[in-house]
Amino acid sequence: MERADILILGGGAAGLFCAGSLAGQGRRVLVLEHAHAPGEKIRISGGGRCNFTNLATAPDRFLSETPRFCASALAGYTPADFVALVDRAGIAWHEKTEGQLFCDGSAKQIVEMLRRRMEGAELRLGVAVEGISPGSPHVVHTSAGPIEARHVVVATGGKSIPKMGATGIGYRIAETTGHRIVETRPGLVPLTFGAHELAQTAPLAGLSVEAVAETTTAPRKGQRPPRFRDQLLFTHRGLSGPAILQISSFWRPGEALRLDLAPGHDLAAELIAAKRQAGRSHPAAVLGRVLPARLAGAIAEEMGLGAARLADVPDRVLTTLAARVSAWTISPVGSEGYRTAEVTLGGVDGRDLDARTLESRRVPGLHFIGEVVDVTGWLGGYNFQWAWASAHAAARAILAA
Repeated sequence: MERADILILGGGAAGLFCAGSLAGQGRRVLVLEHAHAPGEKIRISGGGRCNFTNLATAPDRFLSETPRFCASALAGYTPADFVALVDRAGIAWHEKTEGQLFCDGSAKQIVEMLRRRMEGAELRLGVAVEGISPGSPHVVHTSAGPIEARHVVVATGGKSIPKMGATGIGYRIAETTGHRIVETRPGLVPLTFGAHELAQTAPLAGLSVEAVAETTTAPRKGQRPPRFRDQLLFTHRGLSGPAILQISSFWRPGEALRLDLAPGHDLAAELIAAKRQAGRSHPAAVLGRVLPARLAGAIAEEMGLGAARLADVPDRVLTTLAARVSAWTISPVGSEGYRTAEVTLGGVDGRDLDARTLESRRVPGLHFIGEVVDVTGWLGGYNFQWAWASAHAAARAILAA
């Protein structure tokens, strides 16, 4: 039977980084990846430029049923640490809004950096993991035969973007070895509407507007509903754009969202003032000062005010029109699912892992890192930082063992 000192399951961001942190330390490190190329989600991320970290990384930017679980790993490997690695590799980068860091060039540079960093470890592509028999050593069953290893690191990712090869094998390994799984669902994903709402919004597909999106209920008792201000995009199926992707991770089926399509504006006051000053104007013209003209016209038509003059519209109706823009409440019927989700919410329960080492509390020598764990970041590079940090924590613990 083939043997390795350390066997890493998954050649994505967390797996590659973990291998690089372990390589060259006198141990045989073997990485198994079922796809035919490593780091495919890195390659397509950030529009092909890879939003590789976020300078605002902190535990409160992550969702988990054990909210402070991620704190130790994030403190042990920071965005500054990864930026230093990128700088040493000579990769040019730039900062976008809110601390988001992107490559100036291709995301492939990050993949190549990680591959060079793991020199001395072996990366084996096209090998599927089928399961594990825990023991001393553990035996991992693969499509190429069984492999023994004292340390096994599960870095298989989540279920998002199955066309890139995502599977649920990491969750199955966790379950068969006695670990609890927090319910998994798509995160950072476009939301979809029913037929009635689509009749109003589908004609606006392709239109983008800055908006504030928030849930109408708090995720936990005593907490305020989360809210995000960013771009919103109308689609043929519902809504997308950064504001919607962010709020989708907090939204639950059956729940309503509240959307402000004109943040920072008191539209009721602006409409009433315009009525006093230019009564012959149409409501859509006033809305068009802060909204795209097509959206302004569609909302005015929806409210039955397409041809009305401001002078003929009662103030209370103008206030209702303003509320339709600034406090639009709508209930999505679902999401576009794992097909387009950027991440998987939920995963291996943090209560079953040591937060400092990512090692199982139930199976010594078995670690879970990256997306397979119940730690999910906001949009904007946070999930990559969790991949680097959790991989670093596991690697450091294995080397110390």
